[in-house]
Amino acid sequence: MLPLVLVVEDIEDNLILIKSLLEMADFRVVEARDGREAITQAQAHHPDLILLDMSLPEMDGWTVARTLRQTPQFGSTPIVAITAHAMPGDREKTLDAGCDEFLTKPIDVPNFLPTITKILERKSG
Repeated sequence: MLPLVLVVEDIEDNLILIKSLLEMADFRVVEARDGREAITQAQAHHPDLILLDMSLPEMDGWTVARTLRQTPQFGSTPIVAITAHAMPGDREKTLDAGCDEFLTKPIDVPNFLPTITKILERKSG
């Protein structure tokens, strides 16, 4: 079965870009537009990978990552932060919250899918 990716993004243009890139590579995609919906969608769909914007309405991405990591079923699910927060210390703060990887915005389109594929391969390998 094709990998299922939960994309958590509140900015429509970013959501469309990420979703399009994933779907062109035959990933299945579920989406959430705020932090609370992210947790609901994760629990409902059990994704293979979560792409998580950190600046979200309702509940920020750091809180979402911490909340998911406290749930045993998401202990090994890769969570990748996709964020414009690229100041010194932001990467560490994001990884400390429970994210496995840190990608900055704007999305590096040529490297996006190879990076996602490597992350999924590490999970299954």
